[in-house]
Amino acid sequence: MPSINDVFSSDGLLAKAINGFVPRQAQTDMAIGVKKAIDDSSSLIVEAGTGTGKTFAYLVPALLSEGKAIVSTGTKNLQEQLFHRDLPIVKKALKSRRKTALLKGRANYLCLHRMGQHGGNSTLVEKEVLGQLSEVRRWSTTTKTGDMGELKTLPEDAKVLPLVTSTVDNCLGRDCPDYEECYLVQARRKALDADIIVVNHHLFFADMALKDTGFGELIPEADAIIFDEAHQIPDIASDYFGESLSTRQISELAKDITLIVRTVLKDAGQLDKAADKCKMIAADLRLLFPETPHRGNWAEALQRDDVRDLIGRLSEALGVLHDVCKLHVSRDKDLDNLYERVVAAREQLDALSDDKQENVSLWYETTNRHLIMHLTPLSIAAKFRRFVSSPPRGWIFTSATLMVNEGFEHFQRRMGLEDAATLGLDSPFDYQQQAMLCVPRYLPEPNSPGMKKTLFDTAKRLIKASRGRCFLLFTSHAMLREIAAKLEDAIDNPLLVQGTTTKQALLDAYLADEKAVLMGTGAFWEGVDVRGSDLVCVMIDKLPFASPDDPLLQARMDDVKKRGANPFAIIQIPQAVITLKQGAGRLIRDPSDKGVLVICDNRLVTKHYAQSFVGSLPDMRRTRSLDEVEAFLETIDNE
Repeated sequence: MPSINDVFSSDGLLAKAINGFVPRQAQTDMAIGVKKAIDDSSSLIVEAGTGTGKTFAYLVPALLSEGKAIVSTGTKNLQEQLFHRDLPIVKKALKSRRKTALLKGRANYLCLHRMGQHGGNSTLVEKEVLGQLSEVRRWSTTTKTGDMGELKTLPEDAKVLPLVTSTVDNCLGRDCPDYEECYLVQARRKALDADIIVVNHHLFFADMALKDTGFGELIPEADAIIFDEAHQIPDIASDYFGESLSTRQISELAKDITLIVRTVLKDAGQLDKAADKCKMIAADLRLLFPETPHRGNWAEALQRDDVRDLIGRLSEALGVLHDVCKLHVSRDKDLDNLYERVVAAREQLDALSDDKQENVSLWYETTNRHLIMHLTPLSIAAKFRRFVSSPPRGWIFTSATLMVNEGFEHFQRRMGLEDAATLGLDSPFDYQQQAMLCVPRYLPEPNSPGMKKTLFDTAKRLIKASRGRCFLLFTSHAMLREIAAKLEDAIDNPLLVQGTTTKQALLDAYLADEKAVLMGTGAFWEGVDVRGSDLVCVMIDKLPFASPDDPLLQARMDDVKKRGANPFAIIQIPQAVITLKQGAGRLIRDPSDKGVLVICDNRLVTKHYAQSFVGSLPDMRRTRSLDEVEAFLETIDNE
């Protein structure tokens, strides 16, 4: 078996297989560290700066090891890129015969049973959905994988999707008449049989949370687990270790009962009435909250008489539905499954109605039509530590943004990984030559009235100097919309604004027009890879501190205060540093890239904590003068 050096050296296997492959010491060091963690069944946390080549650095040891490995990525897009592009290149270079599989969450696979249920009963669906339904039917006759992603003509949020895919709630499992043909079952079997399985974080933690109750077979037992984009894990894992219940779930439950009563149990009218009552109360509950989507403190909301009253009525209505369902149990497999869902919804509602619990945050969020109630543990460290320690296996956590103040303590503390080995690898890029960081002079305070005008003037100046080809990143949708509206009338460049279409469509449009300017918030701060002269300037409106009125953040901060520590230093600064590093990481993606990062926040100069931020950014040339920025952008144009 080849050694790591045999693979990564200048005349190694990768150099022979890939044109232009250049050995990088940091990449080799990471691969050696990953191999050791897999061989020793130990844990390793690696920050690998942009350009290290971390994907190859963990794929090579995973393919060279004997056992099974799960690789988990941050998003479905990264998952597909890893599986369809990176993995085949490394496999070919190593001449590896190991089996690989791509596994997505169940909502990505066609459910034949659900599609069949919506067969002749067109009265239950609206016209637009009928058209989409026939499109899905046509495609279902030719697909081999049942992966809904193949259907490029359907919008990402097509209304037909919940009708033709299953959820944990409504899946019949082995009782399903279509079990043997099930695409999800086939994908899982393939994964069980594979040596390297590529999943995403949401899928991994959904399954891990199920493992607590002994049902999770989705992610097969593995000898190594590798998390890429590991900075996302603490928040994703917290969601899956909690409870949540939404008015949408109750509404879907009622719809599914109506479907069964109309098609199979036509004598069970009382069941339909009981379900309908739950649906009506759930809809009334949503109306007690403001129309626009927002987040709030659920424990506080429960103090309101109108909320308490409706929660009591919902609990009662679910009790009645439970009793009526029980009368018809074992008449129909789908109804038996619905009975289980009613039992689960009652348990969740009980947990979410108890506002005296400790070490958890009770919070809610609203969408335009629904209310989602959440119970989230304040810390997952103890639970995750137990999960990592048995059975022994290799655990690798990697990202370009895990370190704060040159250390890993923040990530280790949140994940309970205090005993893990750590490795910090700098980017191989020459930032002093390639990039400039500017915090402009004379900036008003971040929240002062004059800030909008300053942002507008700075953006206008930067767009002109870079001739488009820039990202303007904002910490709030409100500020994004205001500056976008002002720029619309002030510049000739095409403005691409987040929210007008999908993220991918905006990126495609940006790359297709060399004068385009892209304006975005959260979604564009990470996971976007634009190389070369297509992106020469990134402007960030202010330091990305999480909104202090976020109920989950508030609960975590109160918890830290109770322990006598400083929540600003322990929670807010580290999270903002990691987010800022992600945003800054959009700029230089290649050894030949050049560009300017402009951060319009004078706290980077005036506050004592500024060093935590500046010290965590790549070592760029620094200036406070926009004239120097313009001169630097001019040199990029003249090359």
